[in-house]
Formats: sequence, C-alpha cells, structure tokens
Amino acid sequence: MKKTIYHKYDKQRIADLPRVLFEGRIVVILTESEAQKAVDYLLSQPILGVDTETRPSFKKGRANKVALLQVASHEVCFLFRLNQLGISPAVKRLLEDKKVPKIGLSWHDDLNMLHKSGDFETGYFIDLQNHVREIGVEDLSLQKLYANFFGQKISKRERLTNWEADILNDKQKQYAATDAWACIMLYEELMRLEETGDYELIKTVEDVQADSVA
Repeated sequence: MKKTIYHKYDKQRIADLPRVLFEGRIVVILTESEAQKAVDYLLSQPILGVDTETRPSFKKGRANKVALLQVASHEVCFLFRLNQLGISPAVKRLLEDKKVPKIGLSWHDDLNMLHKSGDFETGYFIDLQNHVREIGVEDLSLQKLYANFFGQKISKRERLTNWEADILNDKQKQYAATDAWACIMLYEELMRLEETGDYELIKTVEDVQADSVA
C-alpha cells in the first residue's frame, strides 16, 4: 500500500495528531572539552540532523545571536550552548566538516545567523526545503512536513522561550532535540520515497481548482 502524501497539508489537522518526541539521549554541551568529545562522536556518524534556537526579541529591529546549536544522530542529540561557547574550535570543526551530511530545514537562514557569531567555512549541509518539492510537496515548515510524512505532531510550544536561560528545562531540551532529529527522519523518508516511488500525492480540491484556472 502506497503512502499518502499531500501537496499541501491542512494545518487544522495537526492538533489531533499524536505527538512525537525524540526518545534518545540528550547531552548539554557547556565547555570546549565537552564539545571536542561530542564533535568526535558526531563526525563518526553517517548522517546528522541540525537546528538552532535563538532567544526571541520582542523589540523591532533587534535580533539576538544564536543561543543553541542542536546536532542529532539517530540515538543522541548534543545541545551546544553557543551563548556560552561561541563558535569554539570544536564547533567550528563541526560546522566546517565536508564529509558527514548534516540535514536542516531553512538552514540557509540558520547559517547566516551562525556566521554572525564567528567565522567559519560552511561544510556539508543539506536543506530539506530544497528537496521536498521534488516529490510535489509545497509545505516548508517542519511541523507540516512531519505531519504529512509521518502523521505525527511536533509541538512548537517551546519555540519562543528563553534559550539563554542559565539552565535549560527538560521541555526546552526535548523540543530542541526533537527538531534536529526530525530532520534526519524526514530526509531518510524523502529519499526512500524518491527511490521507490512508493507514495501517492494527493492535491486538495482548492489546489486542483487553482491548477485548472492557471
């Protein structure tokens, strides 16, 4: 039976979906020595998911620097507290690595923000937004994409919390890790569907009508 994928996913349906959470180990990185060990592990993995978090600014024209860089394998997610570490030598080595594919979403924007925290050459990154349209999906948000591909909900409740807090709470850590790990899951499923063609793309009535008018 082919997987049903929607051209555009109805956001109203997301609230009723079961919630998904990263169930692996989550490790907070505060020092350079910790970062070195974490990067050694991460660069031994076949694929990584990446994301960042920034303390929200509610003042027009003011933007804070990236506070957190989360990098996940299938089993472990490391939370690099960049508001304390900065672009340290180990973090720079990770960002500049050209061997291990690192999957992100809207990652071009994240990279621009990371470059404001320090100089580094951009390594091997893959942006999911550049690939989902290859199978006809127009949605670009992580929440909609995960709901579309897996029928599960990623909660965005913690997005606007204080990512520069002295200590991140468990909900923040779970949220950050889930977002990074979900990028791996989406990319691997996208590659599987592209290779096998094992999916049926459904367009909504509105989309069909719009296409007929065009």
